[in-house]
Amino acid sequence: MIETSRTSLVLFTAANAGLVLKYYEDNKVHLAPWEPIRDSGYQTLNNFKVMGEQSEKDFEADKEVRLVAFNKDQTQVLGVCNFTGIVKGPLQACFLGYSIDKRFEGQGLMTEILDAGIAYIFANLKLNRIMANYIPANEGSGAVLNKLGFEREGYARKYLKIAGKWQDHVLMSKLNE
Repeated sequence: MIETSRTSLVLFTAANAGLVLKYYEDNKVHLAPWEPIRDSGYQTLNNFKVMGEQSEKDFEADKEVRLVAFNKDQTQVLGVCNFTGIVKGPLQACFLGYSIDKRFEGQGLMTEILDAGIAYIFANLKLNRIMANYIPANEGSGAVLNKLGFEREGYARKYLKIAGKWQDHVLMSKLNE
C-alpha cells in the first residue's frame, strides 16, 4: 500500500474488483472520450475479477503495476494509475495510463496519485523511463503530465483507436533522474 495525503494506493486485485467496476460504471460517460470501445462483456463483475487476478499475476512477474487510488477508508475508488508494458534489460521502461473520477477533477488529486505511483516505480522497479501519451484535446491530462515533469518527445498520428476512431497522441516521458 502506498499512502498519500488523501488516498491509499493499492494493487488492483480480484478482492477489490467490485469497487473498481463501480468506478468505471459511475464514470462511463466521463471516460468514454479517452477509452477504447469495449465489448458487452467488459463491464461485468466476473470480467473485473478476472482482470484483478491477472493484475496480481502480472505484478508478481514484474510485468505491470495496476494501482487503485481509494479514499482513506477504502470504500470508494477515486482514480486509477497503471504502469504497463514493463520492459527490463537495456530499456528499463513502461507505459503509464490513468484516470480520475469526474467528481474529483481539478483538485490536484490525479497529480498526487501519479506522483506517489511514479516514485514507487522508480524506487522499487528501478526503471529509467515512464512513457505517457495523451490525446491533444485532453488538455487536463497534458497539464498533469507537465506538472509531474514529463517532457514532450513527439507526436504520433493515428496512434490508438480511442472512442471508436484512430486518434493522434502527444508522446511524453519522464526519466528517473
